[in-house]
Amino acid sequence: MKKTIIALLTTLILIPSGLAANTYKGQAIMKDKVYYNQKYTNIKIAGELYKPNNFDKTKKYPAIIIVHPAGGVKEQVAGLYAKKLAENGFITLAYDAAYQGESEGNPHFLENPTSRVEDVRSSVDYLTTLPFVDKDNIGVLGICAGGGYAFNAAETEMRIKAVATVSAFDLGRARRQGLGDSMTIEQQHKKLAEAAEQRTKEVNGEPIKYSGYVPNSLGEIPENAPIMYRQGYEYYRTPLAAHPRSENKYIFSNYAQQAAFTAFDHPEYLSPRPVLFIVGEKAESAYFSKEAFDKALEPKEYLVIPNATHMEMYYKPEYVATAVEKLTEFFGKYLK
Repeated sequence: MKKTIIALLTTLILIPSGLAANTYKGQAIMKDKVYYNQKYTNIKIAGELYKPNNFDKTKKYPAIIIVHPAGGVKEQVAGLYAKKLAENGFITLAYDAAYQGESEGNPHFLENPTSRVEDVRSSVDYLTTLPFVDKDNIGVLGICAGGGYAFNAAETEMRIKAVATVSAFDLGRARRQGLGDSMTIEQQHKKLAEAAEQRTKEVNGEPIKYSGYVPNSLGEIPENAPIMYRQGYEYYRTPLAAHPRSENKYIFSNYAQQAAFTAFDHPEYLSPRPVLFIVGEKAESAYFSKEAFDKALEPKEYLVIPNATHMEMYYKPEYVATAVEKLTEFFGKYLK
């Protein structure tokens, strides 16, 4: 396969010291715009590579891949954690999944778990080509559904030496069973039948149908909706973190591929490589992490952030600061 590895733009980022002041020093870090190929499809992945303060190209650094949530893009929570961890001395890579954001792949807005896991592996491929990355010390951090994809990839991708998640979410299980396993078998069958019917329509010439991850307006939020549902709207669809390439849509007929996926099916495969789960105390999704943690073998860690919800782990300075402090300790210990 012909590899495409291009660094187009380098920028200097200054993170304000007022943001999580107890942990961060407002140090300058470097950001490179990079492109590399998904290995077996040659789809071009768009990423942002962050380098720590006083970066020295003659040295080798441990590196961390940051995997964004379903529906997200690299400029949102993945980029935030990438910046913070780079400030603490790591090379970090945040990227847009194939078929999403700035990355190539048609039809766009495909949320295919198999492709998402391959994105992680291909990101490892890319990092191993960089002379300043220690290829024997590469870790992965996944957020929300990105946590499920990161964990699933790490189970069998032995080049990943440490794996961490923040607000991990098993998209496949949620598609099959709903948040909190609330869907009946009848409801599951109905949804899968609708996806199958829509796929037939599209292959026979009808336009693609899209669904959203979160409500597009306050009016779409049911009165008794979970906190995660409401805060998802606030994060993705308001100025809090809205981004023009995060359009809150996925191809509905792809629902069946999502439902076939299981993120945490073989946690025992990780050992003796370490795993860290970070969840908010009030996160309705925390059971995904707790069940995986209980099944995983040592070394493993589980950190609960007091008062935080699932979505608040994406952006609230005090919660992000606590998570990054723990992630820095974890990756610093296991990525030599």
